[in-house]
Amino acid sequence: MIHTNTSITLTQAWAPRVGRLALGAIFLLSGLGKLADLSGTATYMRAAHMPGVPVFLAGAIALETVGGLSVITGIKPRWGAAALIVFLIPATLIFHGFWAYQGLERQMQMVSFLKNVSIGGGLLYLFATAPSHQG
Repeated sequence: MIHTNTSITLTQAWAPRVGRLALGAIFLLSGLGKLADLSGTATYMRAAHMPGVPVFLAGAIALETVGGLSVITGIKPRWGAAALIVFLIPATLIFHGFWAYQGLERQMQMVSFLKNVSIGGGLLYLFATAPSHQG
């Protein structure tokens, strides 16, 4: 039987690490995916009528990869969370505007929109609670 204090200590030691991995992985993988298919990603962005695609694509890749790595590793996690929030807000509004769709597509876009809002909430929590001296 594990002593209660030991259990709490193990939870306190590992839960933040696992949580940061889960939170940061989607951004790191997405950023690397964009880097691996610049042309396809640029086409997708143009289809959403984004101006300045090369600039915004480079910015998205930088924010997602650096922010994702920061959150995952715990090196300056508050900065990483802030970078990902800066990326997530316009990405959510531009690419998951469920209000512009009808029927099943509206439902799918709403799920993606709310998923991003939830991820943003996790990032905001990390930003507010991560030790400023970490990393």
